[in-house]
Amino acid sequence: MKTQKVWFVTGASKGLGLSLVKRLLTEGYKVAATSREAEALSTEVGYSGDDFLPLQVNLTDNNSVAEAITAIIAKFGTIDVVVNNAGYGQLGTLEELTDDEARKNFDVNVFGSLNVIRNVMPIFRVRKSGAFFNISSIAGFLGTFPGWGIYNATKFAVAGFTEALSAEAKSLGVTATIVYPGYFKTNFLLQGSLRTAANPITDYKEARDLEVIHNEQVIGNQPGDPENAALAFIRVAEMGERPLHLFLGSDSFAMAQNKIEAVQKDLAAFENISKSTDFRK
Repeated sequence: MKTQKVWFVTGASKGLGLSLVKRLLTEGYKVAATSREAEALSTEVGYSGDDFLPLQVNLTDNNSVAEAITAIIAKFGTIDVVVNNAGYGQLGTLEELTDDEARKNFDVNVFGSLNVIRNVMPIFRVRKSGAFFNISSIAGFLGTFPGWGIYNATKFAVAGFTEALSAEAKSLGVTATIVYPGYFKTNFLLQGSLRTAANPITDYKEARDLEVIHNEQVIGNQPGDPENAALAFIRVAEMGERPLHLFLGSDSFAMAQNKIEAVQKDLAAFENISKSTDFRK
């Protein structure tokens, strides 16, 4: 039976976002989706029915986002599920990247999603329901990727504000889920989706070595299937109880387990020092 739920997906012209939009339309959902060019988005999605609303939106401009939400309500009447997917990768060590390069990555990956949340929450508050899926990355849980520090920071920020949102909106019937994808076979690592430092420094061996690994070993061999990811999103969205943390991909799952084990090891090894800073009773 055809569902009438309305999904709003940002950054839908390629990658996981595009796969999700196509699957949602196939499954009978109503979908509004954003891209920097609405016409190009329509071409990529390849759907011309009334259940799809392509939108050209500048997510870093709150007014542009507000106008998009108004257009969605005018066409579909409501919004049920939001997927904050828009973002891009920024390579470069902390020394290499300029203030401008770092801030631009935060503008899109962090403040773009905050603009969406700010404009959708009034709708969810009135309805006493709604679901957010904010796309972080396994790099937003495990940060030890040399040369990815600023990108990692944006994705840790996504995880942080999503945890807060889940607590803030709980009594309103609104859920928020942090999605931590691993490596999926999309164009994320290709030129255009991944920006590099304008002024690289050769001394950073670990960062340069990891770039070579991505270019020569990872690209084309990513274990994640974006079609299966789309099905996972739909499955979780239809659940009565949705998780706060959702790791996608066996690689993401394994790296998360390794991070948890490392933290537990440090907790046990330095417990005495951790507790030594309390006032003496």
